[in-house]
Amino acid sequence: MSQVTAMAKQLNPMSTECLRIVQVTDPHIFAEPEGKLLGLSTRVSFEAILARIQKEEIAPDLLLATGDLSQDASEPAYQYLLDKFHQLNYPCFWVPGNHDDADLMEHTLVGQNVLPHKRILTPHWQIVLLNSVVKGKVYGNLAATELEFLSNALKEFPERHLMVVLHHQPVNVGSSWLDKLGLRNADELFEILAQHEQKTSVIWGHVHQDFEDTQNDIQLIATPSTCVQFARESEDFAAGQESPGYRYLNLYNDGRIESWVHRVDELEYTVDYTIKGY
Repeated sequence: MSQVTAMAKQLNPMSTECLRIVQVTDPHIFAEPEGKLLGLSTRVSFEAILARIQKEEIAPDLLLATGDLSQDASEPAYQYLLDKFHQLNYPCFWVPGNHDDADLMEHTLVGQNVLPHKRILTPHWQIVLLNSVVKGKVYGNLAATELEFLSNALKEFPERHLMVVLHHQPVNVGSSWLDKLGLRNADELFEILAQHEQKTSVIWGHVHQDFEDTQNDIQLIATPSTCVQFARESEDFAAGQESPGYRYLNLYNDGRIESWVHRVDELEYTVDYTIKGY
């Protein structure tokens, strides 16, 4: 078995028609239970999201957590997340964000159904999870080792549809301040993806807002945060008024993707819009 295959998790979807995924992102959990982001209790909103997910009519096959899982990169925050993910009855996978400590996550955010694998294989899909974090920076960049990992994965299973998962956005989303903090070497990523002949998609977090587009037949998807949202089309930092959310995705055997953003509108919370950073 090759090294890249050894790092993969084989999954058989519950449905023969599609792979069902739930994506949560940017919960910004603090070490302290009462920790708040822009006035919003991130644990309260995260638990409301998980409660909503567990009420889904059709259970997902897996969960993807796409970075900024902790606001303060603390062990208590990751232990809290581990305990919450253990309450789910399906595998959970993660990538780090710029607020995270990837090394600490590898030691604490793993066990039972919380898995460290960075490739997920099904009969029709290959999901590759990449680390886009630059230590000490808000913007992202894919190291040469990450790009090589992706390239080797595609060479090994060129016949499968592909989903790439990372934290930083590889395209502009329309907010000037956010667009400066995306993936710096997105061109290298897309150069590799252009060589893949099957259906391809990229999903991420970081931007705290819903975003969908297509570029060169590659489906591009960003998902709202489980806590505070960022205002769309803003020149400078600004919090949005949308409720906390997550995304549900169906990955069909023919490469099609259907997805929906679900929000927890019934949650009572107060965001401090006077705060101009986080």
